[in-house]
Amino acid sequence: MVCRMFRIETEVDKDRRALLRARLRDTNTAASPVLAALRGTPSERETPLHVWALDASGEPAGGLVAHTWAGWLHITHLWVDTPHRGTGLGTRLLTEAEHLAHTTRDCAHSRVETWDFQAPGFYRAQGYEVVSEIPDYPPGVTEYTLTKRLG
Repeated sequence: MVCRMFRIETEVDKDRRALLRARLRDTNTAASPVLAALRGTPSERETPLHVWALDASGEPAGGLVAHTWAGWLHITHLWVDTPHRGTGLGTRLLTEAEHLAHTTRDCAHSRVETWDFQAPGFYRAQGYEVVSEIPDYPPGVTEYTLTKRLG
């Protein structure tokens, strides 16, 4: 058995991060025919998708920040300002993002993570199903991952 010595470092290093990401992508591509088939296609890249609702003064009343990748819409943030909650604005933002992802980016699925005090009920009402639940993430809170088939 060969014993090797390594120096462990903990600083943030953007160049090493990029190198690690490239090596991991190459390793994963070599191990997965599905990921290999994505290489060189538009679906290989994470492409931002943002939808905004502005009030009469041009201020954000709500917004959705997401990206598409490999035929999936991944919702990162969905927010509606307090005075506009309960008006259907969240549904409009989500519906528009799903429509764009499906019709212009060929996405067949959508996913979102949300905490128990945020909006799991909202997403369920929009046709999303809970596929994972992580209790105590962070402590005292449950995180849900929900998915939906688009189209």
